[in-house]
Amino acid sequence: MCGVKFPTPFLLSSSPVSNTAEMVARAFEHGFGGVAYKTLVIDKTKIIHPSPRMAKYNYGSKKLVGLQNVEQTTDRPLKDNLLDIKYLKKRWPKHPVITSIMGFSENEWIELAKMSEDAGSDMLELNFSCPHMTVEGSGMKVGQTFDLVEKFTAAVRKVVKIPILAKMTPNITDITEPALFAKKGGADGITAINTVRGLTEIGLDDYVPKPNVFGKGAISGFSGPAVKPIGLRFIAEMAQCKELNLPLAGCGGIESWIDAVEYLLCGASILQMTTGVIHYGHRIVEDMCEGLSDFMTEKGYENVKDIVGKALPNLHPTEAFDLKRQGIAEYNLDRCIGCGQCYIVCRDAGGQCLEWDGEKRRPVQDKEKCVSCMICSFICPVCDPPMITYKEVKNKKPVIPSVSK
Repeated sequence: MCGVKFPTPFLLSSSPVSNTAEMVARAFEHGFGGVAYKTLVIDKTKIIHPSPRMAKYNYGSKKLVGLQNVEQTTDRPLKDNLLDIKYLKKRWPKHPVITSIMGFSENEWIELAKMSEDAGSDMLELNFSCPHMTVEGSGMKVGQTFDLVEKFTAAVRKVVKIPILAKMTPNITDITEPALFAKKGGADGITAINTVRGLTEIGLDDYVPKPNVFGKGAISGFSGPAVKPIGLRFIAEMAQCKELNLPLAGCGGIESWIDAVEYLLCGASILQMTTGVIHYGHRIVEDMCEGLSDFMTEKGYENVKDIVGKALPNLHPTEAFDLKRQGIAEYNLDRCIGCGQCYIVCRDAGGQCLEWDGEKRRPVQDKEKCVSCMICSFICPVCDPPMITYKEVKNKKPVIPSVSK
């Protein structure tokens, strides 16, 4: 990516998991191919993290579907971080170090860029995207002010020779707009997404949003598997933008090799991770490397770059759909366990095409009324292979529901 080679496409993202050389080195040992090092600042005294600084989002029995945090940039001394970067480049010369930086003035952006390059950084990542910075005029506020994106990117471009990535905020309507300003300023690539502003949980006894910092909560950055659809959307939109035409680093909810392949198919060249590492540790990358390798072998790909963007020709606006082709949900009743979930969801939220045979404990389908929404298949517990599948029906007219009297 941008002329820099990575042993694997998996990187630690600029976050709590990339805060020291020690933790980054352990990640390299497990198979991570690089790191976007935790965001550096000139004056660490401006950054004091609250306590506690994170909150989990569980859904039912599923742990850590999302993570909300109020952590900002590194709170370690700049000198210590630069020494760590030098150590990583000496110990792991083939593993690229992308140094994330954030200035609170144009001079600070310039100074951080030059120091990072001098320390041996392979690339820079300009943090225009942190959604909860407490220092005025920083983080997401810059990413939402497009002329500042161009201004600070151009200032950095003038003083360094290494490639520059601009990290975009998802807390915006059209991510391609600031990305184009970053390109105009001299960015060589784009990273997306940073965390999405959100609230994970409200205390039902004290009414304080989490994380509860001594009676106060805040809207702040939310990450994890729950934000993957947002990340894929923004990567795909930028990859389809012919005017942008820059390599992309994808992040947001990557926890499995399938997630990784989806990001690659949507146009990402390298992949960054945080919440997956928090959930499972560095070992997660071993399974991801194996899964990606097996997928490539099965599909006949020799290089990761051969996968990048393969899904984009199939991505269209909804008006491009062929509405003449219609179908139905098809039921293999020999595999039905009689739970009735399909009947309930079709009656309460679908096309109301099912009746229920109480004696046989089986759904009875009116195929003419089926709108092929497929929500019955989403909740059916018989899924390997699935009991309910989609079937195209030739000459089937679209269902137009009758008006209730």
